[in-house]
Amino acid sequence: MVLVHGAFADASGFNDMIARLQAAGFPVIAPANPLRDVAGDAAYVSSVLDTVTGPVILVGHSYGGIVITNAARGHDNVKALVYLGAFAPGKGESALKLAEQFPGSELGHALLAREYELPDGTPGGTDGYIVAERFREVFAADLPAYKTRLMAATQRPGSVTGLSDGSGDPAWKTIPSWYLIPTQDKVIPPAAQRFIAKRAGSTVREIHSSHVVMMSHPDAAAAVVLSAYAATR
Repeated sequence: MVLVHGAFADASGFNDMIARLQAAGFPVIAPANPLRDVAGDAAYVSSVLDTVTGPVILVGHSYGGIVITNAARGHDNVKALVYLGAFAPGKGESALKLAEQFPGSELGHALLAREYELPDGTPGGTDGYIVAERFREVFAADLPAYKTRLMAATQRPGSVTGLSDGSGDPAWKTIPSWYLIPTQDKVIPPAAQRFIAKRAGSTVREIHSSHVVMMSHPDAAAAVVLSAYAATR
């Protein structure tokens, strides 16, 4: 099982889910997603997949979905794609384009943009953060406030470039996919998730959850991954 996190988070968000998968006997890798641009992030995850022998279930949350959609290409051992409240774009589509195509996302109103420079003083780009006072409401409304305060303080920014980059040829066209839709998601509207899951021909389950479904409902998230494994073994 290879689990890829999205923006405003890190791989520790999978901890409770990983514990359940490991208890079921599966080796798990949750690499650090660079969160810079789609092509580079996908290339990095692809390089992780190069080190894995045997069948892989590739899992993405949020922006991690666009990364796995691209990283899986060329890896015959990737047997299933699992999207957990994630983007599953078509060719040329970006995460922001998909989120804005349907009403219901509150992410745009909660973002703080910070420009940064490279060591030589040239512009490096723009990072997006969720402002702390809206982090719980938008990102993780069903988690305790003490936990979301820590998550807001330690969040990893998503590059505006990465969120705006178009996807390449989607791996879901040739690899079977599963999709867990959190129906209270305020980052990716549930209507958008239903649209992209249907287009990908995914096996779909819905659950009453915020965007961070793998944290608030780790049993359900792990169950979808195990279902994908059982169906493709």
